[in-house]
Amino acid sequence: MSARDRAGAPALLPTSIVGSLPKPAWLAEPETLWSPWKLQGDALAEGKQDALRVVVEEQRRRGIDVLSDGEQTRQHFVTTFIEHLAGVDFEHRETVRIRARYDASVPTVVGPVRRDRPVFVEDAAFLRTLTDQPIKWALPGPMTMVDTLADRYYGSRERLAREFAAILNQEARELEAAGVDVVQFDEPAFNVFHDEVRDWGVAALELAAEGLRAETVVHICYGYGIKANTDWKATLGAEWRQYERSFPLLQQSSIDTVSLESHHSHVPVDLIELIRGKKVMLGAIDVASEQVETPEEVADTLRAALAFVDADRLVASTNCGMAPLPRTVAQEKLGALAAGAALLREELAAAR
Repeated sequence: MSARDRAGAPALLPTSIVGSLPKPAWLAEPETLWSPWKLQGDALAEGKQDALRVVVEEQRRRGIDVLSDGEQTRQHFVTTFIEHLAGVDFEHRETVRIRARYDASVPTVVGPVRRDRPVFVEDAAFLRTLTDQPIKWALPGPMTMVDTLADRYYGSRERLAREFAAILNQEARELEAAGVDVVQFDEPAFNVFHDEVRDWGVAALELAAEGLRAETVVHICYGYGIKANTDWKATLGAEWRQYERSFPLLQQSSIDTVSLESHHSHVPVDLIELIRGKKVMLGAIDVASEQVETPEEVADTLRAALAFVDADRLVASTNCGMAPLPRTVAQEKLGALAAGAALLREELAAAR
């Protein structure tokens, strides 16, 4: 069963978060992005499942319709997946420039990459047991994977991306079989490497999503509210028009839904016109600020998009993940997202 026919989400303006939620303090250090685990062995496995129970209940109580795992079982949205692949050496690391923005110590591709066993499928199957509502699982996109390591084997970003795409497709098909309704591919690299997006990035993304019955989403944002990202944003001027390069390509692609950053960004809302016909997952919550939006602010952000996307193709979401935020702030933002979508939903119903 897919998210298109599973009960639990409203027909208009369903809500769903993009990615991460803060982890409980007993699992990882609070308000720290990519924090190490505090538990080990069997205690860690049990702790991850307990955290999944917690975030499902937090989302349900706050009114979220399509539930996410909140990335509770992984430290990093890209490297946790890569850790499970053969051909990648985590002992011999190199420093590379991530998305042309900041330096990071990353693993190295030293041989043919392959997936010998599922990575997140067991976690997703457990998540499926916790709710009858639609569930979503996020995977790193192939271009962003390529940009998050050093390559000493393939010698071609495109070739490596296509290898990763095939691996991601294996994982996505098994996630779907485990009951996942929506598979999201995170591609922040699409906002940086515009020529590569055109030349092979969208094609690699389509390979990753090939043959899926589950709804497919590509999430393209301007990143967490960390200093490297906020410093980069400060250089982008009064209007952020990076989506202008990728949206026309995605409008012609096989991907069902495009997820974008909107609230408190400098993205012109009319760029949504470039993906007319696709479902739009609109970021109506600012994840770079601890200020909690009002329902009216959320409704205003969503309402502005309706000039460029039909209401029945609009999903209310967050700009990015909320892992670095205090848990109470993230929970309140979830509530604001749901309340704002409900306000606009009621307004649209009254206008009929």
